Amino acid sequence: MNFSATSDLKEIRDLVNKELLNFVAAENKYLNEIASELAPVASAMERFLLDSGKRLRPLFAYIGFLGTGSKPTIEILRACAALELVHVCALMHDDVMDASDTRRGAPAIHRAFEAMHKINKLSGSAEQFGISSAILLGDLALVWSAKMLHQSGIDGNVLLAALPMYDEMRVELMAGQYLDVYEQALASESVERSLKVARYKSGKYTIERPLHFGAALGGANSKLMKSYSDYGLPLGEAFQLRDDVLGIFGNPEETGKPAGDDLREGKRTVLLAKTMELSDAKSKAAINSALGNPNLTLAQVEEVRAIIVETGAISEVEDLITSLTSSAQSALEHGEIEPLAKSALTQLLTIVTVRKL
Repeated sequence: MNFSATSDLKEIRDLVNKELLNFVAAENKYLNEIASELAPVASAMERFLLDSGKRLRPLFAYIGFLGTGSKPTIEILRACAALELVHVCALMHDDVMDASDTRRGAPAIHRAFEAMHKINKLSGSAEQFGISSAILLGDLALVWSAKMLHQSGIDGNVLLAALPMYDEMRVELMAGQYLDVYEQALASESVERSLKVARYKSGKYTIERPLHFGAALGGANSKLMKSYSDYGLPLGEAFQLRDDVLGIFGNPEETGKPAGDDLREGKRTVLLAKTMELSDAKSKAAINSALGNPNLTLAQVEEVRAIIVETGAISEVEDLITSLTSSAQSALEHGEIEPLAKSALTQLLTIVTVRKL
């Protein structure tokens, strides 16, 4: 199968979804053969993976491959699709660490298994059962990612060339997740430190490393790798900054999370660090009172939103998103990226900063 004639993102995403569906169906059959008690695991994995998701990491990986000028195949697409399972792992574990109740408008995995424990009247702590299940399902997603990559059918030498990028992506993701947890415990108010968390927790593993992964699959040279970094790093930070804004100002119907959930979770984002930097003592006290309060009301969320707007922090972050996106766009003008991929990467500039696909 030849995909070289298209850089249509929706078409590529549909193909990625098909490969994920085929892989999960086969893996779930195996789980059910091990034990019938694993049926809820199989069902939850399939539902979580296939219900929604923009497939940004597979898209960037696949477009990264196209940028090399190499001829794409179904095996290459399958290898790129495997990156979505790394993301699934990150989301499941993130919800546990943040004690989130929902994900994509449905109960988070740990809450779903906690509810199952209660419904079936099992012994022990329902909450701990839910947390344990979510950790294991996240681990399974990470294992599945490697398995899907190794079974993708790509040439062995191509696989060996791409593995360093795949490994770095996973290491940097976990490093960023720990830094995020640590910043919350530290109660940091540093914009610089929050930017570093944004870079590693989300930016690098969402854009730069998937691009590098796809480029490695296509035999890219160091110059193209640098062009992808020049594009991917600033855009990755812009992506996370948009996430920070949506975490406080987003519409729950679009984000799948309650309004102001980042405040309840005590997230030390760039937006909040910038707000603290610009706030007076009274406003700082109001924000500190709201941060990490799981019972925060919508009225209290609105109070913090007003402070963020009044201090000018939201404007500064929006300006930063615009500046970072502009830097990423400039990288496309100076790199040796194939025209088909350059067109798709230009479209993705808007998609990851506005979140439409």
